[in-house]
Amino acid sequence: MARPRTFDEDVVIARAAEVFGRLGYNACSVDDLVEATALQRGSLYKAFGSKRGLFEKVLNRVLVGEWYREPAVLDLLITALRELAQTDLQIAALCRDVLHAYGEGAAELLGSRLLDHLPAHELNKE
Repeated sequence: MARPRTFDEDVVIARAAEVFGRLGYNACSVDDLVEATALQRGSLYKAFGSKRGLFEKVLNRVLVGEWYREPAVLDLLITALRELAQTDLQIAALCRDVLHAYGEGAAELLGSRLLDHLPAHELNKE
């Protein structure tokens, strides 16, 4: 018989979202996730299958309701588009669906968030 989980999945996903948001997907290692979530490597893999599986779970958890109002969620969506969507059909479909549901202003929303990350002096260049 399998042992019951001894961790709160909501807490693990929130901590993983923070790490993915700070580092991005590619730069984030499983060791970073293990440290942030306080899970053992085996528990992380058993619960989520892989780093990618955890990232998908994070996206599914945060891309609900008024997700577009949360800068950290926009950063995760941008990370998914930049780092995974070109080669991962499921992530691409998730991104496409959520942006399609948002409507015509999706490109402006993402562009505005990308500009938020530029240093102020970069915006004032001519």
